This record gives sequence, structure tokens and C-alpha cells, in this order.
Amino acid sequence: MDKIRIDKWLWAARFYKTRSLATDEIGKGRVAINDQTVKASREVKVGDMVSARQGDVTRTVKVLGISDQRGAAPIAQALYEETTDSLQLREKISVQRRLSREPALSIEQGRPTKRNRRDLEKAKQVGWNDRWSASVDPD
Repeated sequence: MDKIRIDKWLWAARFYKTRSLATDEIGKGRVAINDQTVKASREVKVGDMVSARQGDVTRTVKVLGISDQRGAAPIAQALYEETTDSLQLREKISVQRRLSREPALSIEQGRPTKRNRRDLEKAKQVGWNDRWSASVDPD
């Protein structure tokens, strides 16, 4: 076996969980062979450079082996070798993700959380509505 369809190879190499997911990603233009976007029927051979985007990370690998069966992870990892540029980029993105702030923390308004609601109820019980007001008291 010298060549195999790219969707089948991506599934066998465990880049995607199912062949249909691999086909969908190829159809969206997220997979390239030798810097050319491809269709799912394109055949891949040993020595080709495949770049596949998974989420916000693009992995670039060199094809070392061909398989049409999905096996264990160590067997699947023997089918390709990731480039050093790809490894460095993944590490950089991982560090950025770890150091970045949680997006939900930037939301200042909106629906109160359960903790916020309990704090408001506790404040009302201690006479929050009976506090001094700046309004003029009629005497």
C-alpha cells in the first residue's frame, strides 16, 4: 500500500475521532498537503507534509507510514513525525492559554450568580432598605 485517502489516514493517525469529522474538516479547508488545500479523496503518501488545524492549533507533520486501520495511540503516532516549528507553536499557544485571563471574569454586568443573589438577600436582611438616604425628610 503506497497511497491512501487523506481522510482515512487522518482518522487512522488519530487526528480526528471519526472519518466523517475528518472529511468535514477537509471540506472546510482546514487540512493541506504540501501547502495545498485538498479534497477528502486526495491520496497521501510517505514523505508528504500534512498540516491539519485542530481548534486554534495547526499541526504540521511529515507522513512516515500509511495505515487504513485505526490502532492504538503508539501505533498511530508512528505514522507521522511532527515538525519542530509545529511543536514550538503548540507550546507557545499552550503557555499563552495558561497565562491568559478567564474570559468570563471580564463580564461585569449581566445575570447575577447564585453567590451574588445570596449576598443581596443577606444585605436586605440587615436593613439595607432602611439605610440613610440623601433625600430630604419632611419635618
